[in-house]
Amino acid sequence: MTDQHSTKTQYYVAASLDGFIADREGGLDWLLQFGFEEFGADYETFLAEVGVVVMGARTYKFVLAEGSEWAYPDQVAWVLTSRVLPVIEGGDIRVAAAPVSELHAEWVEAAAGRNIWIVGGGDVAAQVADARLLDEIILTTMPVCSAPALPCCRSPPPARR
Repeated sequence: MTDQHSTKTQYYVAASLDGFIADREGGLDWLLQFGFEEFGADYETFLAEVGVVVMGARTYKFVLAEGSEWAYPDQVAWVLTSRVLPVIEGGDIRVAAAPVSELHAEWVEAAAGRNIWIVGGGDVAAQVADARLLDEIILTTMPVCSAPALPCCRSPPPARR
């Protein structure tokens, strides 16, 4: 277990060979075809070290649609959005519309010595990386190429001339 000063902000994600994390509709069928058994033990070990999960509205809605119970009952969840979203029973879910640089200290405090997992999507991960708050990327590259879909991280804007 880590102490509060060594809490890591991590982006733990699976991506296709060409860098996509979801299909155009935000689905994960391309990933689920590989099954979860091989990765289950590593995932459980990773999740046991996580005190806070951070996600955008699309990822939150995807997680809600996947099951009847909240997927992260042992973690504080932050959903980054200005939208009004349903809140599911069984979790400490906080909705915020502030920049990640303003929220990070609250995430560290809420993590209580454990790590912060940037669940997704790619835009949220890019915001955290752009703010230089990302300590670690844990990337599982799956042996498949996708049609254009949702990227692992958004591209930086083109440089001005």
